[in-house]
Formats: sequence, C-alpha cells, structure tokens
Amino acid sequence: MKEVLQFENVSMHYHTKQGETVAVQNLNFSVSEGEFAAVIGPSGCGKTTLLSLAAGLLKPTEGEVKNSGVRFGYMLQKDELFPWRTIEKNIFLPLEIQKTDTAEHRARALALAEKYGLKDFLKSYPSALSGGMRQRAALIRTLAVDPDVLLLDEPFSALDYQTRLSVCDDVYKIIRSEHKTAVLITHDISEAVSVADKIVVLSRRPARVVSTHTLAFPEKEPLKRRENKEFSTWFELLWRELNT
Repeated sequence: MKEVLQFENVSMHYHTKQGETVAVQNLNFSVSEGEFAAVIGPSGCGKTTLLSLAAGLLKPTEGEVKNSGVRFGYMLQKDELFPWRTIEKNIFLPLEIQKTDTAEHRARALALAEKYGLKDFLKSYPSALSGGMRQRAALIRTLAVDPDVLLLDEPFSALDYQTRLSVCDDVYKIIRSEHKTAVLITHDISEAVSVADKIVVLSRRPARVVSTHTLAFPEKEPLKRRENKEFSTWFELLWRELNT
C-alpha cells in the first residue's frame, strides 16, 4: 500500500529561557493509505508533538516528515464545539475557515451528519447533546472538509469509561466506512489494541520508537476485538514494552 505519512530520523527540540528540551528523537515509522495506526507512550513523552509534526504545524529540528501532499483533519481531546453555534453551524465551521463554504460542500457535510445519527440534532446547541453525541459531531466537523488523514489526539479521554467504549466503536466505524487513514494518539493500551492495524510504541521523553507491531484480528469492531483471547496477549506485551 502507498505510504501517506513517513517520519525519517525526526527529532524535535524546544528552546526556552530555561534551556533546550528534546521532545522526540530519531523517530522512524510510516503510515500507509487506509491504515488505522495508534501511537502509544507514557504521559508527557511527546505524542502530541508527533501529531503537530505530522500535520506540518511544527517543523522538525532534524530529519524529515513526508506526507505525500495529503489533507489532514485534526480531532482534539475535547470536542471544542462552540456553545453559541448550533450543531449544524459547528459542522460548517471548517468550511468557513477554509473558504470552501459552498452549497455542494454543505450538502456533503449534512449528508454525513444524517448518515451518522445527527439528523435530529442539527438545530440543537451542544449543551443539549450527550458527551458521546458531541464527540460524534466533532468527528463529522473534522470530516466536513474531506481530509485524507485523520489525526486523533486522545479524542475519548474526556469521556466516562462506558461512553468511551461506545464512542470509540462509533468513531472507528465512521472512519472505516469513509475509508480514511487515521493516526490515533493515546496512552490507553486497550484502546489502541481495539482499533489499530498498527501500533507504534514510544519511550519516555525524548520519545523514540521502541517497537512497531502489526495486528491482524479477524474482528473489525473494537468491542468485539476486546472479546478475542489474543486481546489480553497484546495488552500484556505492550504493557511490558511501555514499562521497561
């Protein structure tokens, strides 16, 4: 498969008055078209920096990030829906920002919203929606500009455990149904194993690639994967790698 994102010997140094901080060092990995990749690592190891480098928001101090000219969509930890805008107008926001707010693009965004269960909430304000529905709206907003690659920065971390499982399942199905490539940043091993085709394990800061694993579960849905006996085997392996 075509590689749409490549990190080649990438390092990122931050400079402050207190001195230099090396966030990531000599990262090497790639993500292929249509792949759902998860990047796991200890808290504060530089996972979010990795996403910013992928999207071109940061330029690496050393090495090169190649992205094949793809369009990125960025989904944050919180839904960040504007409370004074209806769900419909929140979904249209990226179109306004990118100056692609045409009738055709609005129709596509609304079709996505209706397809994935938001039809009855388009005229509602975010406060009227549950946490799970808000996160679904945030994903539709991200998809509105038809990105090639979705960058997911711990998008379920603000939800309670039960909602988190359900929303993770929903988001996974939507991404697969829309045939998108995805890179998920998470510190939750179970979450990574439940969704990923590939898992990249990072060390403590400065983050280096400890290992890369390819998963081949027969089950596609996250909740069903969790019932597979191989799930616990993968969890234990990744737990050891994160804590060595």
